[in-house]
Amino acid sequence: MHSNLPHISQNNFYQFITFRTHESTDDYLLKLSSQNLKTKELQYSIDKYLDTSNAGVYLNGKVLQITKEYLLNIEKSLCEIVAFSIMPNHIHLLLIQHTDISKIVQHIKGGLSFLINKELKKKGTFWQKDYFDKAIRDEEHFLVTLKYIENNALKAGLKDADERFCYNLEVRL
Repeated sequence: MHSNLPHISQNNFYQFITFRTHESTDDYLLKLSSQNLKTKELQYSIDKYLDTSNAGVYLNGKVLQITKEYLLNIEKSLCEIVAFSIMPNHIHLLLIQHTDISKIVQHIKGGLSFLINKELKKKGTFWQKDYFDKAIRDEEHFLVTLKYIENNALKAGLKDADERFCYNLEVRL
């Protein structure tokens, strides 16, 4: 859905990444993506919709715990995850990349697909093919992004919001 834009990939830079479950893409999102919106407006509209959508909702209960554990143990040679929010049908990450962004996303989505499909006894595509990424420009952008990730589950009214957000305390800011 965002394949028109090039992904910015610079080692040792902060990146904000969002990706969603394959089944979360419904007719409304396809229609929204075809509108002529600026990238920021489009991503905000998509995130707002996904926060309340029941489409592709798998990241709950045991799958939520598996996902958290996986993200907290990502290989440091790929990236260091600063914070994340696991919503029922999408994930937000703030990380410091140490290799190409596409390799990081492929590793995370591939590993999680395997574990989640195994847990749910599913086969096939788990994640939407593409992802949204935004290079963090400065300290203010970093803080706004971190606050967004931190408050996403609370703002969506999820009862287990405190279980969905995590700072990785091992990463030095």
